[in-house]
Amino acid sequence: MSDDDDLTRLSKGLKAAAPAPDDTAKADNIALAMKNFDDLQGSADGARLTSEASPKGAFVKGVAKMFNTLTSRGAMGATTAIVAVGFAVWVVMPNAPDTLSLPEVAPLEEVVAPPVAQPQEMEEADLAADAVAGLIASSPAPKAEMRTRVLAGEMAPTPIDDGYAQPLPDRESFANEAPNPLKVTGEEPVSTFSIDVDTASYAVVRNSLSNGSLPAPDAVRVEEMVNYFPYAYPDPDGAHPFQPTVTVMETPWNSGTQLVHIGIQGDLPEVEARPPLNLVFLIDSSGSMDAPNKLPLLKQSFRLMLGELRPEDQVSIVAYAGSTGQVLEPTSAGERTTIMAALDRLSAGGSTAGQAGLQQAYQVAEAMSEDGEVSRVILATDGDFNVGLSDPEALKDFIADKRETGTYLSVLGFGRGNLQDATMQALAQNGNGTAAYIDTLSEAQKVLVDQLTGALFPIADDVKIQVEFNPAMIAEYRLIGYETRSLAREDFNNDAVDAGEIGAGHNVTALYEITPVGSDAVMTDALRYAPSVEQQDNGELGYLKLRYKAPGEEVSILMETPILPGMGEVTSDAQFSAAIAGFGQLLRDGKYLGDWTYSDLIDLANAHKGDDPYGYRAEAVTLMRLAESLSQQ
Repeated sequence: MSDDDDLTRLSKGLKAAAPAPDDTAKADNIALAMKNFDDLQGSADGARLTSEASPKGAFVKGVAKMFNTLTSRGAMGATTAIVAVGFAVWVVMPNAPDTLSLPEVAPLEEVVAPPVAQPQEMEEADLAADAVAGLIASSPAPKAEMRTRVLAGEMAPTPIDDGYAQPLPDRESFANEAPNPLKVTGEEPVSTFSIDVDTASYAVVRNSLSNGSLPAPDAVRVEEMVNYFPYAYPDPDGAHPFQPTVTVMETPWNSGTQLVHIGIQGDLPEVEARPPLNLVFLIDSSGSMDAPNKLPLLKQSFRLMLGELRPEDQVSIVAYAGSTGQVLEPTSAGERTTIMAALDRLSAGGSTAGQAGLQQAYQVAEAMSEDGEVSRVILATDGDFNVGLSDPEALKDFIADKRETGTYLSVLGFGRGNLQDATMQALAQNGNGTAAYIDTLSEAQKVLVDQLTGALFPIADDVKIQVEFNPAMIAEYRLIGYETRSLAREDFNNDAVDAGEIGAGHNVTALYEITPVGSDAVMTDALRYAPSVEQQDNGELGYLKLRYKAPGEEVSILMETPILPGMGEVTSDAQFSAAIAGFGQLLRDGKYLGDWTYSDLIDLANAHKGDDPYGYRAEAVTLMRLAESLSQQ
């Protein structure tokens, strides 16, 4: 066979057909390979493993190093072809031994040793050799199975961990709706929605950008990005468990419009005044959780949280996979060793029986509950429920029934590539719950330590916001975000309609972009046959109303205040929240942002980072810069 034929076949890689087994050819080719291996390594002092009794991994690594170096130098001739064939024959031979003992072979003078590779070429060869060695030596599969997979083209060298992120598989689903449209005030003056204190979307966006890709548009929920950050809104005055603060300011991306910024600050009682907590850790231990950023990170995260609990708090653990079981009976949070031992015994395997796990977790939580205490199920999962209820709508109905027990629900998402965000949102939004995504131990610190009281201790249930805009003053408006939290106008006064919860010390932020009457920024034409509407030019831009229930109560309480021009102080907090709202819109489609760019966004965020003790805002600016670079690719 000619060198050209060799080159043609080898250019197809390991998928090329291997020669028929031949004992003589095998011995000759291995001997030739080992001579070139020794020549290239340049070592004859016995300090390393030699060709005699050489383990498979070292042998393959040496051959791969020589092969890669020759390829990089363009020296693909007969010698290289023979060496590669020798390697392929050894891999596919059914009876090839794990340890090679070779007879003495006379020198083959007709084979010219390749030139010594330069440092840069050797570095590249080292990487390739490590990859091929990983294919053979690190594979747990039997050699027969490995041989079949190599020939079928299904097996590739183990990726080198070079510090760069690898692409994520695309098996994820996200819950979202199309961005809120522009509303004409004269036709639809009232906007109603449920508050949202979830933060999952921001963490997913950060994870995607940090891994070198723009997030899927549906993964971006602007309100969750805005509400990820703590803001220093005024504390409540005592009449209500939270207080709204309204600010009217110029829109950064459109000089012809304004922003109505609504900031809500929840009360933060002393820790000693907090009622005891009954926590059920509902842990997904299915096979899909078998990854470093899933079950192992979950265990580390709960370890951090345990340090924040008090001895009077109780913890129980329910795990679910192919079957469901209570791993830990209700135990005082002071017995950390017992709790951590139960967590450490968990391992990933089996299918995901989410329904059975939820049912048992709620049963345990109800049995733990006593008057004056707070019970909460904390579900930790990648959201992949594939046994029992798996449809988000079916889960929605199931959880809606369970929330009547008074048990709250928190949902913590772990891992990427299989993240079923739609399932997690169905659980959190319909179970008196909140949702967060944990991709690092730092995020676990933020969610389960720094903001633990707010995450676990509710101060207001079923919180709804309704704004009526004055058509005499405002021509158009749009709510930025909250697409999945939209409510019908009549839902505001219906106490049977579920809405979001506010935890102790929580912030909630909402923004409207409004267009004053007469502004050049008005985007719609007046109707020729518009109905006659009596308009009051009383100077109010609109009217804000909020409803909430005290925890455990059935009847809501109303709060209301007018929205006036120039209302409130334009703080760095308000400006930074506007920057994050702009960031979310740019990641989705930027339809209403005109010619506002990432550069403008970064300037605004940098100018208003304000007090940033944990670096969350500085990190956001870094993510904006990453998004700008990735959007230009």
